[in-house]
Amino acid sequence: MKKFILPLLAIIYTSLAFGQHTFKAIIKDSESKELLIGATAILQGTTNGASADQNGLIELKNIPDGKQTIIFSYLGYQEKKYTFHFPLIQIEPFEILLSADEGEELEEVVISSTRSSRTIDNIPTRIEAISGEELEEKGNMKPGDIRMMLNESTGIQTQQTSATSYNSSIRIQGLDGKYTQILKDGYPLYSGFSDGLSLLQTTPLDLQQVEVIKGASSTLYGGGAIAGLVNLVSKTPKEVRELSFMLNGTSALGMDVSGFYAKKNNKVGTTIFASYNTAKPYDPSEIGFTAIPKYTRYTVNPKIFVYFNDKTTLSAGVNTTTEERIGGDIKYIENNGDDTHSYFEKNKTNRYSAQLGLDHSINANSKLSFKNSLSYYDRAIEIPNFKFSGVQLASFSEATFNYKVENSEWIAGLNLWTDKFSQDKFDSSKAVDYHYTTFGGFVQNTWNATEKFILETGLRGDYQNEYGFFALPRISGLLKVNPKLSIRLGGGLGYKTPTVFTEDAERIQFRNVLPIAISDTEAEKSIGGNFDINYRTSLSDNMSFSINTLLFYTQIKNPLILTQNTENLYEFQQQNGSIDTQGIETNVKLTYGDLKLFIGYTLADVKEHYNETSNTFPLVAKHRLNNVLMYEIEDSLKMGLEAYYFSPQKLNDGAKGKEYWLFGFMVEKIWDSFSIFINFENFGDTRQTKFDTIYTGTITNPTFRDIYAPVDGFVINGGLKLKL
Repeated sequence: MKKFILPLLAIIYTSLAFGQHTFKAIIKDSESKELLIGATAILQGTTNGASADQNGLIELKNIPDGKQTIIFSYLGYQEKKYTFHFPLIQIEPFEILLSADEGEELEEVVISSTRSSRTIDNIPTRIEAISGEELEEKGNMKPGDIRMMLNESTGIQTQQTSATSYNSSIRIQGLDGKYTQILKDGYPLYSGFSDGLSLLQTTPLDLQQVEVIKGASSTLYGGGAIAGLVNLVSKTPKEVRELSFMLNGTSALGMDVSGFYAKKNNKVGTTIFASYNTAKPYDPSEIGFTAIPKYTRYTVNPKIFVYFNDKTTLSAGVNTTTEERIGGDIKYIENNGDDTHSYFEKNKTNRYSAQLGLDHSINANSKLSFKNSLSYYDRAIEIPNFKFSGVQLASFSEATFNYKVENSEWIAGLNLWTDKFSQDKFDSSKAVDYHYTTFGGFVQNTWNATEKFILETGLRGDYQNEYGFFALPRISGLLKVNPKLSIRLGGGLGYKTPTVFTEDAERIQFRNVLPIAISDTEAEKSIGGNFDINYRTSLSDNMSFSINTLLFYTQIKNPLILTQNTENLYEFQQQNGSIDTQGIETNVKLTYGDLKLFIGYTLADVKEHYNETSNTFPLVAKHRLNNVLMYEIEDSLKMGLEAYYFSPQKLNDGAKGKEYWLFGFMVEKIWDSFSIFINFENFGDTRQTKFDTIYTGTITNPTFRDIYAPVDGFVINGGLKLKL
């Protein structure tokens, strides 16, 4: 019997051994051919998987005979499936190339703010982008404007400058809103007077992405970007038609209706965006003043693209926005005013601009681009016994030449920027008129020094007709330690041409504000730098982790500060000293299956140093937390829970504000051609009026204090989105 059983067992063992095979492969990035350490492979329909080692090698064992499918995946890359017949003929490891998933990871978004066509992952300049699903989710929460979308980003705080009209500005890393430059498709359409109400008059439905560069960015687009810049990038037409509509209503008596159309044909493409936004006066605290004003706004933005051939494209567009906004005593707004209830703040704006762009590829390595914009902005601000109004006319022209070689990209250009403001005269006060012309030239180089190190350098020279010449160097470096770890270091100089249009002047409706004394002032200048580390990895087949930490520092020398003189007039005086901001931003992202957790922390330590004394800069939350938990079933369901913390802030009157939390919850159910959503914003009903006052004096003649927390409280909004 032994002679029979032992050979039989040997045969069975040998058959099993030869029926189980080993698969070997090296996983690489499809473009850079970098090893993707930690990439995973799993035998379809089983739990049999393996991860790539330090050499990018995956070894998958115990694979049965026959036709087998193996699934390859890596964080930020498109999943791929390959079918093999076992036993394999090939002995050497297979080479598996994975392509970056642009729709899933921000690191693969193509950036336009730097004028190059590189992705975030390959640009030494640190850039953040809000795009894709994140942009849509933020749009659900506040479809009428982009204020909330920016305020919920790490390192950015939107500062409300009017208690009753809801006007706000954007602060990056704690610096005043005048130091941030806002662009639309690379055009400076929101500067000076036209910056007023800009965040409240921009809707997100026609945006493809929002790009944020923090730190000195004047080398890119000239003066104004000391704290950073925000570039609002519009959607462009594709061959597949896009036709979408959104209807949104709020418990705060507001309504938003918007539509977007885009289609690219053989020679012509078109995008058309239109929106109608309105709200009734809203006073949830019942203190007598509007937390949300009454307003009506119309926006129409048509754009046409002409594709002469595969090398030349012409684009031309028009942006139009008209709005009437009135806040103040709610009885007055509701036509029940009397001698006591008579305070109001009216804003009437007309915003028109036209843009023209031409891109021509000379050959595979070089491209010539030209762009021009003309803008007209007319705004009137009125309060009892005072009115401020005027017209701003601005133009921007730029020509750039882009040249690429194997390991380097050069960009050189010239631009001309004109900005004229004319104040309407109603009394004998001095007008704050100005007429600025700035001519600039710039050159920028991005050099792939090695496979792991990329260096970006730039130099701009600007000549300003009133303040002279400015030389603005900039340098940034990117070190890819490995596919999981990268390091960036950068810095540069900046400047800001003085105007009266600042947060402080806006807060008092420009009343009794004197014009800038050009002969006695200089442009504000800055120096700044940042250093960040980015790490991402796969923890398992369905779990990933990433963390980014940024250290930043910016100093503004001899800033212009609005001060009240002995005649109760306000004038901008150049201080002997500086403002500096330094701190840390940390963003953590943890993904597990359909769950995504985002945690952001900002430490912004902003100080004023004047006459050998130092003070905390007002209206800056030194500590902030941004927490978002998302659950998403693709093309079916989205759910999001948010929690934001703001630490106490110093106020302009010397007092200290209270700390507070904000909570939100959003749900969207998605079908093939439409979806419905509902958002519970600030469901903890945090309001400044609950723990602090917003004005002193009487309701007839109020003096408004700083607004550092929400005044509108708990608001529910919901609606319908159609895609036809």
